[in-house]
Amino acid sequence: MLEKEISSIRRECAAAISEAANSQKLGEAKVRFLGKSGALTLLLRELKNVPPAEKPAAGKLLNDIRAELEAAFAMAEENLAKKERELRIAKETLDVTLSKPYTEYGALHPLSVVKNDIINIFTGMGFEIKDGPEIDYEYYNFTALNIPADHPSRDSADTFYINDKILLRTQTSAVQVHVMETQKPPIRIICPGKVYRPDDDATHSPMFQQVEGLVIDEHVTLSDLTGILLEFAKKFFSQETKIRLRPSFFPFTEPSVEVDLSCAMCGGKGCRLCKGTGWIELLGAGVVNPAVLECSGIDSKKYSGFAFGMGVERATMIRYGIPDMRLLFDNDIRILRQFR
Repeated sequence: MLEKEISSIRRECAAAISEAANSQKLGEAKVRFLGKSGALTLLLRELKNVPPAEKPAAGKLLNDIRAELEAAFAMAEENLAKKERELRIAKETLDVTLSKPYTEYGALHPLSVVKNDIINIFTGMGFEIKDGPEIDYEYYNFTALNIPADHPSRDSADTFYINDKILLRTQTSAVQVHVMETQKPPIRIICPGKVYRPDDDATHSPMFQQVEGLVIDEHVTLSDLTGILLEFAKKFFSQETKIRLRPSFFPFTEPSVEVDLSCAMCGGKGCRLCKGTGWIELLGAGVVNPAVLECSGIDSKKYSGFAFGMGVERATMIRYGIPDMRLLFDNDIRILRQFR
């Protein structure tokens, strides 16, 4: 009786294997015969009902057929996998005579282009790049820069405070203080990085990027600052660019100046971009206040210096004539394509 059932399973299994057209069908056939509820598995469970004297012979028969079926399925799986692989390779044949489809490549964001250009110009003039924490102490962001306790910029409406002593830096000048505390003059650095202020309109953003510079050495004057900034303007915009210094006030520099560039669009004649003045404001600068030097442990009688700072977004808007800063953050692909 057992031999008859085994023969029946062997025939049905051989037929199922030969009819399996793909790996899925073969897998279904394997489950039907060798799965938990498969025909051979059910037959193995009946072994307990076989008389004790006949169990050894019955057990051997069942083990032999199981090994036979497993080998048959293994061979069938290997053959089907080989056929399917050959079919897939045949379908994936590459015609090397076809024209290559057009691929649209990405490019650097205009902000990244401008920031890299600014950094390259100043490093080419011997400046070293320095970085610092974006979350910093109020001391480095304000106090060490000679900004008094009642200054408007310290107000919570103008600064993102984490607690009374810690904030998101509002300027990368804080990095300059860290450097002055740990490095003796001569110092010649630029500090590119993100800064944060609670502003959001066409010309301001809650997060924007600055590049600030600092030079400290013996006998450094405002004339040295003018020469550096003129050289930068000519390399960043054009050789025809002129600069103009206007008196201003910053607590960390004395004297302080606002630096204007001759309008690249109209050549100084007056246009929409420069609002008819022929000049565009780019950055603030000045001679480092002796109080800032002394606060960082630098002898202000022996050393002097100058500092400057500019917004990367503003420089980008001026270079490309972009009227609204928010266009730089919208990531509108139609706008970004223009800068490839």
